[in-house]
Amino acid sequence: MIRNKTFLYSFLICMFLAAACNQNAEHIKFSGETMGTYYAITIGKADVKIQTIKASVDSVLKEVNTQMSTYLSKSVLSQFNKYRDTVWFKAPKELISVVEESKNIYEQSDGCFDITVGPLVNLWGFGPENRPETVPSDNEIIARKILIGSDKLLVDKSFLMIKKKIPELYCDLSAIAKGYGVDAVAKFLEQKGIKDYLVEIGGEVRTRGKNQFGEEWKVGISSVDGGTGIQRVIHLSGNSIATSGDYRNYFEENGIRYSHTIDPRTGKPINHKLVSVSVICKECMSADGYATAIMVLGPEEGLAFAEKLNLPVFIIVKKKDGFKEIMTESFKKYLK
Repeated sequence: MIRNKTFLYSFLICMFLAAACNQNAEHIKFSGETMGTYYAITIGKADVKIQTIKASVDSVLKEVNTQMSTYLSKSVLSQFNKYRDTVWFKAPKELISVVEESKNIYEQSDGCFDITVGPLVNLWGFGPENRPETVPSDNEIIARKILIGSDKLLVDKSFLMIKKKIPELYCDLSAIAKGYGVDAVAKFLEQKGIKDYLVEIGGEVRTRGKNQFGEEWKVGISSVDGGTGIQRVIHLSGNSIATSGDYRNYFEENGIRYSHTIDPRTGKPINHKLVSVSVICKECMSADGYATAIMVLGPEEGLAFAEKLNLPVFIIVKKKDGFKEIMTESFKKYLK
């Protein structure tokens, strides 16, 4: 499930410098680093100093990392992964909510979104383990598959506890934590009375209100041809968007291309023509998880899944002569 994000470029951010002479002075932009990537935030009028807001945003994101990072050895999630037992483990409510949503998408997608897929990701050389000299054997894949499955992870929301059914279970929230981080920052901004904002972390975006021109926020979905062009511009105010891509992180052996996106059902890299998925939801965390699930499902199953849940989804499929755009009916209204 660990995946390379297709970058979503905020139309506002891209044109920020060019339009500086016309921008509303009440809109302010600031940025920083988090979760191994960057964040960029634009907000409307605020009664709090920008330095204070930025410091608070950094604090919010630091707390997300402290709970959900697998790179911080002392994070709550890292401690849970090291916890080789099958008794209940106390966890903060924020982590509980992310795990709960992850399990929800796992069940809806018949296991295609799985935060426990890490052992397979590592086996194929896309995690911290060294890349194997040869393609993993079926026996190696079977041995790792025994260790995965979000159905082996239990959640007690009332008592804020999580539990493994097998001691070896390992959770990685990288396919959904950035989306949650976006939501956490958005919630903080709203608590401060900020009604107009755009929050982006590593390509995941959430918006509310109006941009500096008094219009709906416009967000660009990047093209998949390796350049920096924009495939589509959408109107996003009041919603979030997340994109999953499959064209920048892979390896080849004997002329065969192996994607970094692993299908938990087969234990192997996906093998279809879907190269990019963009999903719009109210909450960025949900959009993040659904984008990964559809990336695993592929174009046909993925679109059927999206239509079943009435998800606004935009996909790009590789064809012999280039790329083809396909979207669900509910996505079209965002292309005003």
